[in-house]
Amino acid sequence: MDLVQDADWSKGAAYIDGQVMPVAEAKIPITDWGYRRSDVTYDVVGVYYGSFFRLDEHIARFRRSMQELRMEPKESDAELRQILIDLVRRTGLREAYVAMDCLRGRPPRGVPFHPAFAKPYIAAFAIPWVWLFTEEQQARGVHAIIAKTPRIAPESVDPTVKNFHWGDLTKALFEAEEAGAETAFLLDQAGFLTEGPGYNCFAVIDGTVVSPPRGALLGQTRDSVYELCQELGIPHDIRPISKAELEDADEIFMSTTAGGIMPVSRLGTRILGNDRPGPISATLRETFWKKREQGWHATPVNYDKAPA
Repeated sequence: MDLVQDADWSKGAAYIDGQVMPVAEAKIPITDWGYRRSDVTYDVVGVYYGSFFRLDEHIARFRRSMQELRMEPKESDAELRQILIDLVRRTGLREAYVAMDCLRGRPPRGVPFHPAFAKPYIAAFAIPWVWLFTEEQQARGVHAIIAKTPRIAPESVDPTVKNFHWGDLTKALFEAEEAGAETAFLLDQAGFLTEGPGYNCFAVIDGTVVSPPRGALLGQTRDSVYELCQELGIPHDIRPISKAELEDADEIFMSTTAGGIMPVSRLGTRILGNDRPGPISATLRETFWKKREQGWHATPVNYDKAPA
């Protein structure tokens, strides 16, 4: 692995196709299809309390995404795991947002102008932790709307493969801003809940925690929610959620790597409960972070070991 010497790693570290550099110096070619065509898949794993959360599961999901897009970079899963750990160790960050991308390059001259002839390569970085919503927003509950913009159909872009096709999600975020809200939930063409910009969605209906079966990423934090429900004896289910059910839900919350479990206190003009997180959402959020601190699904970073 090539390394930029005498570098400042305080703001983050990056790896691109075999070379490590400060994140501010990381660049990809403007002609690569990862940029020109959004021909890329990615995953994000969090570091908190000095430990990765569900690191191997994130890498396994990333590998499945690459395989679905017919990308085979040179790095093995074990090598990628070490790269991510080394990036965090190099920065010294105890709380870090760690991304791994696989981008397709551009076919060289002399071969067909087809993705099969373009080299895929890994780009990764570790930067200080990112909250999707501030701690204050989470404490009082996030304000959301149901977007008019429908989610891209899974038959066109598979949402279980993390991707950069954010046109619908970005449009929904502007809808939310114009409505004085902070985020948006997207429905499919049939009017059922899918996901939001960067997170899975949950509704608490008659005491049961429910999440959609299709149209959304199979989130690692989503899996953690159902593990917690099982542990705490909270009924849970995966089934379609109509717009009417979402609007009438007892509680609503979201889950993502960049924030964990995040309650919602307003949906459009409706104020849920007492304009604060509901009891099930609050319990799940509190338990999630308590277990994280205790080492749940943790891969500790040995900061004393010199990076490779």
